[in-house]
Amino acid sequence: MNDQSSGAPTAHYDVLIVGAGISGIGSAYHLQEQCPWASYAVLEMKDTFGGTWETHKYPGVRSDSDLYTFGYRFKPWIGAPIASAEEILKYMGDVIEENAIDDHILYGHRITGCAYSRDEDLWSVTATRLSDDETLHFTCNFLWMCQGYYDHENPYLPPEWEEKGLGDYAGDFMHAQMWDSDYDYTGKRVLVIGSGATAATVVPAFAEKAAHVTMLQRSPTYFFCNENKNELADRLREIGVDEPTVHRVVRQQVMFDQDAFTKRCLEEPDTVFEELKEAVRAFTGKQDFEFEPHFTPKYRVWQQRLAFCPEGDVFKAAVEGKLTMVTDTIDRFTEKGVRTSSGEEIEADLIVAATGFNLLMMGGIPFAVDGKSVDWADTVTYRGMMFTGVPNMAWVMGYWRASWTLRVDMMGDFVCGMLNHMRDIGATRIEVDFRAQDKDMEILPWIEEDNFNPGYLTRGLDSMPRSGNKPEWRHNQDYWREREEIPAIEFSAEEFVYTRGGKPVGTRQKEAASA
Repeated sequence: MNDQSSGAPTAHYDVLIVGAGISGIGSAYHLQEQCPWASYAVLEMKDTFGGTWETHKYPGVRSDSDLYTFGYRFKPWIGAPIASAEEILKYMGDVIEENAIDDHILYGHRITGCAYSRDEDLWSVTATRLSDDETLHFTCNFLWMCQGYYDHENPYLPPEWEEKGLGDYAGDFMHAQMWDSDYDYTGKRVLVIGSGATAATVVPAFAEKAAHVTMLQRSPTYFFCNENKNELADRLREIGVDEPTVHRVVRQQVMFDQDAFTKRCLEEPDTVFEELKEAVRAFTGKQDFEFEPHFTPKYRVWQQRLAFCPEGDVFKAAVEGKLTMVTDTIDRFTEKGVRTSSGEEIEADLIVAATGFNLLMMGGIPFAVDGKSVDWADTVTYRGMMFTGVPNMAWVMGYWRASWTLRVDMMGDFVCGMLNHMRDIGATRIEVDFRAQDKDMEILPWIEEDNFNPGYLTRGLDSMPRSGNKPEWRHNQDYWREREEIPAIEFSAEEFVYTRGGKPVGTRQKEAASA
């Protein structure tokens, strides 16, 4: 691991990557492979790699995407499609070791500011080295933001809980995101408040050792039950197909099936819901399994992420009497647990909040361009990757309806292609700007709430960049469309403005954005 000693001069890199999670490690790999001329470093706040898989340590933590698509395209996944955090961290560790990426990672560095100067065409980045509180300074030509989209240190708790007497509860209380790995819940009555992927993960894990588990939700979530295996992968291995080929073929199969499923969710949501119900009945062995009111969501399929339920474990816990579902709101917390709005008393030794994230743009890092603070809500996104008024920077924002990593790989190609193009034409600055046909474009929120509306997004939507009503100026969350569109982008297109020393270079002749 590289480091700078106290008092050392500013360290300069061609590219700085922020974050050593699934996005940062994948981006580092692509940069090494596709831009071998570029010097780079990865700045990571934590003392190890992993990002979200290092943050979350609650019981049963696992992927909710299959690893054939959540894994990188360049590193075959060998194992069950749904994997534990431990398995994912090992996979990432192998990528780091096999490609000597660890030589470039600076752990324990909290970025405190990023400022771009058009006079110098340079980013200045300040960071605190957490081991000794030393302030360090970096410069780079290009900033690749891979820090994710939520606050890793401050999870979301409904603010009204304090008014409803959370402090009166005398038992143990934890947010799932801040889980204490040493906590022993054996034989305890556990109340999980929330729904969605986190709740779906912790509930069956708690049910294995707890005296009983109750899941209190305001509204139900859609669950997709299936076996934790891929029959095509198993068959290909059985007949002796090599792992890279297995990975490539199965990855293609999963993406094809996801595309077909997504289209069916939009075209025939009621039929899809009946099929989801049938899968629950198959895994529980109960054809009379009751879905009302606890398993019938109020929103349409795919308006929120579909929670994967391997082997139907949540529903099995309910059928076996280990789990009680309660669909209601909280009237108030009591000394022994929770009283719901309908008057039901739920007693618990441990309450676990599975209430989600706080959205956090760019990790909460202050940004400035030419001395002016950046308000991300004043910018417009270019395909969810770059932003008007912010030069020489890309942000990895993955997919909510497909595996996040599909976009990591795709953006790796895009960013590296752009960096190589800049080098070829002698540009030191790249900005995205509206074309003539975009000047009167309608400006919209990042994403429409009737398209995708999980709580963390709707709560933080005002802090997000804006989008336009044209394909180039929005993140459409459609991998199957973007996998055709993004690789076909021409770097000489009109929306890209290249300059060197403030003077235009390349094919678009216009005044430099700093004029």
